[in-house]
Amino acid sequence: MKILLTGGTGYIGSHTAVQLLNAGYDVVIVDNLVNSKEDTIDKIKQITGKEVKFYKADVRDAEAMDKIFSENDIEGVIHFAGLKAVGESCEKPIEYYQNNLDSTLTLVDTMRKHNVKKIVFSSSATIYGIQESPKYVETMKRGTPSSPYGTTKVMIEQILEDVYKADPEWKISILRYFNPVGAHESGLLGEDPKGIPNNLMPYIQKVASKQLEQLTIFGNDYNTPDGTCRRDYLHVVDLANGHLKALEKLDGSENGVYIYNLGTGNPKSVLEMVNTFKSVNNIDVPFKFGPRREGDLDEFFADPTKAEKELDWKAEKTLEDMCRDSWNFAKNAMN
Repeated sequence: MKILLTGGTGYIGSHTAVQLLNAGYDVVIVDNLVNSKEDTIDKIKQITGKEVKFYKADVRDAEAMDKIFSENDIEGVIHFAGLKAVGESCEKPIEYYQNNLDSTLTLVDTMRKHNVKKIVFSSSATIYGIQESPKYVETMKRGTPSSPYGTTKVMIEQILEDVYKADPEWKISILRYFNPVGAHESGLLGEDPKGIPNNLMPYIQKVASKQLEQLTIFGNDYNTPDGTCRRDYLHVVDLANGHLKALEKLDGSENGVYIYNLGTGNPKSVLEMVNTFKSVNNIDVPFKFGPRREGDLDEFFADPTKAEKELDWKAEKTLEDMCRDSWNFAKNAMN
């Protein structure tokens, strides 16, 4: 079966490509490389020993997308492509709405034209907004997200649900995941954003490798045990396996829209992450506390029960694994 990954050279997309190839799928990747590198394709091939077809194109480009579907017998899509930084989206809302919504609309329109009606969508726990409980369950109504990034995910979920209502031949899986960290155990794939990182782990890596002077922890007065935000950190390889499981589930399911949380259900604070990274890797990570960052909540974490029951999926890797694999990737990237 041939699967198209949009944004497939990105952090989560590349790890998912590895899991799909190892499971026997054929993979086609489209990416505009706005926040990734083309040599990721070579690394995927090196890890799996298998070929990947790559198109450098923007998913918003209808002509390019039509070409991809015309040249390949695509049977399903995993949609990762999109801008993803919560803080940046507050500064650049127009860019986030344009990019994330236009890419999805162009993609599903092209899929419809080519009669491909199976898609796994990379959503986010930010769609829940602020709930009465920090433990998020799929049955909760979508809330008001604290950032334009989160709002684009809400809108895309609604778009996909409306697509199904209009044409019940679709099979749609929406994966709401929490905070992916870590790297492939080979050290070849990991999170390596261009410029100053927006996410915690790649920033820690750059401080540990002395590329940046120190980490700023945004806020130490949150309503948590140590005052820093608590998040449900999830190893990216576990997350990639979740996409494989979701795809397999769609193959055997009736048409419909299926929604799953992917997380550990066991939140850790920013300070715990920093201290674990230092301890596991025996390296210093200088940090200071700064003011709160717009859009950040005290804490939230997954109830992953539904994914465990219906997808036979469960996060297996520990916080120590996440920190160890992240540093292994960072060291390799410096060589």
